[in-house]
Amino acid sequence: MRGTDVQQSGLFSYVSLESRVPAEHPLRGIKKLLDEALSGMSRDFERVYAQEGRPSIPPERLVRASTLQILYSIRSERLLCEQLDYNLLFRWFVGLSIDEPIWDHSTFTKNRDRLIEAKVARKLLRRVVRKARDARLLSNEHFSVDGTLIESWAATKSMRRRDGKDEPPGPGRNPSVDWHGEKRSNETHVSPKDPEAKLFRKSAHTAAKLSYMGHVLMDHRNGLIVDVEVTEANGDAEREAALKLLDRHPSHERRTLAADKAYDTKQFVADCRERGVTPQVAMNVSGTRGSAIDGRTSRHAGYVASQRMRKRVEECFGWSKDGRPLRKMKVYGKRKVAFLATLTVGIYTLLRVAKLLGPLRLAPA
Repeated sequence: MRGTDVQQSGLFSYVSLESRVPAEHPLRGIKKLLDEALSGMSRDFERVYAQEGRPSIPPERLVRASTLQILYSIRSERLLCEQLDYNLLFRWFVGLSIDEPIWDHSTFTKNRDRLIEAKVARKLLRRVVRKARDARLLSNEHFSVDGTLIESWAATKSMRRRDGKDEPPGPGRNPSVDWHGEKRSNETHVSPKDPEAKLFRKSAHTAAKLSYMGHVLMDHRNGLIVDVEVTEANGDAEREAALKLLDRHPSHERRTLAADKAYDTKQFVADCRERGVTPQVAMNVSGTRGSAIDGRTSRHAGYVASQRMRKRVEECFGWSKDGRPLRKMKVYGKRKVAFLATLTVGIYTLLRVAKLLGPLRLAPA
């Protein structure tokens, strides 16, 4: 018998969102780990919110929604709120019922400072790393470090001379700027929109752009990121950030640190050995210079293994730049850039840990 094509919707619905999400859906394991991490941050949220007044959007829901935005490469909060309005899977993940209204997209901007003050991104990463350590997914002996450029939201042609002697910009939202014959540098020019961003390029054959620099520390056992740092973009930032990341994870055991040729300097190698860390850095040998790595390190089989393993750090950078915030920031200022970069890397680690722990098995009803 042919069914009738009735266009009228039902008045009531008795099906819960929980029953509509498949038992083996990968978001179940991610949501479980995320909820465990957020449950331990209640005191931090209480500290940055007022005790009286009109109730706000729960910060836990904002963090879950931001997690979806990064996981699914949603390019703006406006589109994210649109998805939350009709996507049942997203409503279930955030903790919204079918009938609850969606908040305005400006809520993310207004509450971002509170989340930054509560250090939500860094604490989320630490709790995920602690979960991985308890599950014996980390070695805590062998690490890799690397850095990447994070393009600023400010345009290069928005830069102005620091002495104020340049001509005012032309009319319109996108005025033309003629830089022909004028040399720009961080000492002479600055962007009024994002003064903390610096002109930088990683190779001689690429254009210099206003950028920050992100650095990650990766454990070798499963390629999990255990820490992240955002710095000013300059030639010494990678080595300085690597030492800072090592100091955050002290240990009485002997450790190794793999890195690329940019870290092959006598000072960095000496600083690592002073900290009880074996620097297994790629040797930067040319006709005019020699490597700071000698046979004490390169003769061991572990040196070759570390050089092979360190390349897995590019997986984090590739994932975080595939339509996600590390490709090009949409916020101004190092403080906000560091928050968004740490949150992105933390969600990447959350995703990897959820996969390594296996699918979540639901108890039969």
